[in-house]
Amino acid sequence: MDECVGLRDWGGREGAGPIVLLHGLMGRGRTWRRQIPWLRRYGRVFTFDAEFHRGPGFPVPPDDISTERFVADVAEILTCLDQGPATLIGHSMGGLHAWCTAAEYPELVRALVVEDMSPEFTGQSTDAWAPWFASWPERFASQAECEALFGPVAGRYFYEAFDDGALHGDIDVFRAIADHWGPRDHWPQWRAVQAPTLLLEAEFTVVPPGVGERMVRSYTGPDLRYLKVDGAGHLVHDDAPGVFRGAVEAFLSGLD
Repeated sequence: MDECVGLRDWGGREGAGPIVLLHGLMGRGRTWRRQIPWLRRYGRVFTFDAEFHRGPGFPVPPDDISTERFVADVAEILTCLDQGPATLIGHSMGGLHAWCTAAEYPELVRALVVEDMSPEFTGQSTDAWAPWFASWPERFASQAECEALFGPVAGRYFYEAFDDGALHGDIDVFRAIADHWGPRDHWPQWRAVQAPTLLLEAEFTVVPPGVGERMVRSYTGPDLRYLKVDGAGHLVHDDAPGVFRGAVEAFLSGLD
């Protein structure tokens, strides 16, 4: 699997199909480390660092930051992996890429877990966040410094994604990826999903009001489970780890 760029094998149960973890925007595969140990019981676990999220050793010009480009990348690594249809567990941007991959390449996807992501962000952009981004230091001296800016949950998450305290990608590229979602929607791909799906939404969510319920109503696949996680922020898997684990384990057990 050396040629599967961005993919890391964490081991796990053989014969149940691979589980591939897809991170959110500005995240990284290794930010799933607290979930990997218990997920190994349900399959062989892999993380995937999306393009533009691989640190200074992977300089790639941002010629294409479309959802379609990222979906093609996921399909490529699933094909490279060649272990049968995968269960995709995606947070935020990773959730979007997971369900779009299932829609475009149904033969590659066994099941989906989508964590706190919307098919639409109509009219939204990152312009309001630009001054805040500009205030970040070039390098965070410690996890504590990171937590002081982002809070304990998000601060730990970002520090784990960073390279020795430094951002592992270009902030302008990250902004461009998010701004790509504003003038378009991904409802057709969501409606095309034909894989069993667990849809998780945080109480303090990035999903616009009412969109989660619309996602439930418009799902046409064989099995959808929906859970709104009270008290949790956008990083549900770290903010409410027990609830996340219980919901995902119940879902994965049902697949067997």
